[in-house]
Amino acid sequence: MTEKIHKAIGHHYIVEASDCDPKIISSVEKVQQILVKAAEIAGAQVCSVAFSKFPPQGVTGVVVIAVSHISAHTWPEFGYGAMDFYTCGDDVDPEKGLNYAVEAFGASSAHITEITRGLEEGDREFFHSFVTWEEDIGEN
Repeated sequence: MTEKIHKAIGHHYIVEASDCDPKIISSVEKVQQILVKAAEIAGAQVCSVAFSKFPPQGVTGVVVIAVSHISAHTWPEFGYGAMDFYTCGDDVDPEKGLNYAVEAFGASSAHITEITRGLEEGDREFFHSFVTWEEDIGEN
């Protein structure tokens, strides 16, 4: 008998954004605005926001959304931005939000891994699967 895999509980996107604009990703205000707007573009309800600067010039922060979270950590000296978009359910479109954020960071490319989380075959033993891809963003 073939086991049926039930619908996923969550989708977790891990984003490695390259060649980001250092002026953008070194600004707490800009990174926060970008991630809040990314949540809104994805259709998520923002619950709380916490961002701060870390030495020597990076930004770290999280946007807590009703269906999980969006986070970012930046290294302007390398033009690198790391982001996580984790959502549960089907009421939001995280790919719309992450595509906006990558472009708003001024990235030239991004390596993206999607982890489909909370899969199970009817036995309440949960597992995940993943797929990964590269995105060329275009002219910076």
